[in-house]
This record gives sequence, C-alpha cells and structure tokens, in this order.
Amino acid sequence: MRLTRRAALLGLTSAVSLSAATFGRASLAVADAPTRQRLVVVMLRGALDGMAAVVPYGDPHLAGWRRPLLPPEPGSASGQSAPGQSAPGQSAPGRQDPLQDMGGFFGLHAAMRQLGDMYRAGEMLAVHAVGGPDRSRSHFEAQDSLECGIAGRLDSGWLNRVALALHERALSLSTSPMLILRGPAQVASWMPPAFQHPPAGLYLRVAEMHAADPLIGPAITHGLRERGFSDAVLRNGLPPEPTPFAMLASAAGRLLAAADGPRVAALELGGWDSHANQNALLQDSLGTLDKGLAVLRASMGDAWAQTAVLVMTEFGRPVRVNGTAGTDHGTGTVAFVLGGAVAGGRVVADWPGLAETQLYENRDLMPTTDTRAIAKGLLAQHLGFGPEALEATFPGSGAVAPLSGLVRG
Repeated sequence: MRLTRRAALLGLTSAVSLSAATFGRASLAVADAPTRQRLVVVMLRGALDGMAAVVPYGDPHLAGWRRPLLPPEPGSASGQSAPGQSAPGQSAPGRQDPLQDMGGFFGLHAAMRQLGDMYRAGEMLAVHAVGGPDRSRSHFEAQDSLECGIAGRLDSGWLNRVALALHERALSLSTSPMLILRGPAQVASWMPPAFQHPPAGLYLRVAEMHAADPLIGPAITHGLRERGFSDAVLRNGLPPEPTPFAMLASAAGRLLAAADGPRVAALELGGWDSHANQNALLQDSLGTLDKGLAVLRASMGDAWAQTAVLVMTEFGRPVRVNGTAGTDHGTGTVAFVLGGAVAGGRVVADWPGLAETQLYENRDLMPTTDTRAIAKGLLAQHLGFGPEALEATFPGSGAVAPLSGLVRG
C-alpha cells in the first residue's frame, strides 16, 4: 500500500476512488476520475423554494401571489418586503435586504453574497423553472428519482454510474452512503474519527457550568489548558465554529485540489422544508450554503479553474403563501451551476410565467427544464461523456437533450 496525499487527508493508508463522510445534515463523498476536470454535486434536501432564492421580481404576477414573502427589489433600501399587509394568520415578514440583480428580471437572495460575487465574476449561473424526472411532491420519492436519474427508482445512483463509466472502485466513509452514490461499484464503509469528537464549545460550556465549584472548576480549567485552551479562550470563548457543511466543503476542496486526489464529489445539505416562517429559515439556510460554497472555492485554489458544481433540490414550492408565512410542497424550482470552468454571469430560463393559467396544476411554477439536462450538459461538456455514456448514466432519457453552453470554451 502507498500513502497518497488524498489518503493522508482522509486518514487512510490505501488509495481509494470514492469516499463519503456524514456530519449532521451534511454529507460528502469523493471519487477518482482519470481527468483534470472536477465535478461536484450538491443535493439540497427538503425542497428549496427556487422563487425565494432567485426571485423573478420582473414577473407582473409575482407580488399577487407572494407579497408577504418578497424582499425589496435590487437597488431599494433595506426594509420590509413588498408594500401591503400580511394575509390573515401570517406573521410579519420582518426586515430584508434588497435582492442582488441578475439581469433586470431575476434577483439573487441577499444571504448569498459570495455566490453573488461569483455570479458577477462569471463563475455562477442559475437555471430556473427546473424539475426532476417525475412530478411527485413526496420528498422521498422525488429525492430517489433525482438521485437515480429516472422517473422512479433504480438500485444505483447516477453519480455511481459516472464512477463506473470511469472504471473506478468505491469507498463510503459513512454508515449509509447517499443514494446518488449507491450501485454496483464496490463500496466499503468507514467513519472519520475526527467527526466523532464533541465541538470545542461544549468543553467551554462545561467549564462555565462548574466555574464556581472550588474543586471541580479549577480541575476542568487545568484540563482544558492541557488540551491547548488558552486563558484568552477560556475567558472569552471560541470564535463561531464553522458549520458542518463548511467543514465538509473544505475537506472536499482540499481532496479535489490534490494532484493525485479525486475528481468527483457529492455533498448534501438538509433543512430546506420551509412550511413555516420561510423568510427566517431561508436567511439561515441560504447563508449556510453560501459560506460552504465559498469555502469549497477557496480550499480548491487553482483547481477551481477546472471545476463545475451542480446544486440541485428535489422540487420547489407553490406560488401561494400558506397560513404560517411559509410554503408547501411544489414543483418547479431553481438549480445553480458554479465553478471556474462555468460560463456564468446569467440566468438560464425558459420562463413559463406566473399567471394563473401558466401554473402547473393551478398552484406551482411550471418546470420547463429537466434537471437531468443540466447534469447531462456538464457530463458531456465538462467530462467528455458521449451519447452512449450519457444514456448509460441516465437510462431512458433520450428525449432530454444536454443543456448547452454551461462551461467555458
């Protein structure tokens, strides 16, 4: 066995091709590929409201459906959302920062500042009004379909089939790998020991609880000093800890950047089911996603130039606001494509409109782009997959053409 840089980062002593790690609601997996190009898939579990992340503020019907949730348009002063009163039973929307402009019709949520910087640098694009292979509004069914790549379920995920096309073995660093990675590729399981330790903040809280005890308090303080906690940290506490998603994104970036490291990675982030108090929930969740993707970019260094990242979710939310200032299960949503290899700075959308006659089943944003078209476009243009490899990855998807123009050159 030889010790590679990637293996050292993982704490392993053998070269492996596909690995995964799970931490809370975030997970990471990586796979080798005989190419300099990198592909990262980020699965947002719980159904992101695409019309809240990338707001179609230029659509004349939007405010009529969603006035209580809408942030100020680009260039406006910070404040409450669109003028008017909340509907009966709905909580007040609170103050929101203005949208970031994406060409005069769409606006990016203010919580995604660093993603906005990537957009303005030409490294991020949004694909709007997208939908998965089927129209189920069940989280479980829609996630299975999206990860398997068909309208239904297979015994393998489409990213596992990508690894098979690249003739690679597999290893999972979790007890249950993501469905998108399951399949005939050989998979062993292992949990990184570093993720089994309690956060440093817990130690400080224990010390604070026992500080007044004349016997236990000094003993705990002495023990923390022995573990490297300085007096300044003991007095003032630790700086805010990175989120699990940011920690995994950092690990993914360092692995992908290694010369002998993996070339394919998958991450997941939960917490997108916004049935109540949606504005507050998305402010936090979109900020977590934004910081994690920025960490991924920074940790990859020069390798970012050969990277494409697909961020997708199982379905969107309805156009109407429910009685608890949230939204329920819907259909059409948004996907993001970002990376140094991406031809960004735009929104790709066959926009269906939000008039009542234009909605899907009189309630949802009509999906006009299949999520598989985005994935197939990246596989074809970024990893060089031909028609046969695309069909093997997404069986029965011949009618879904790869979306063109996603990467530079």
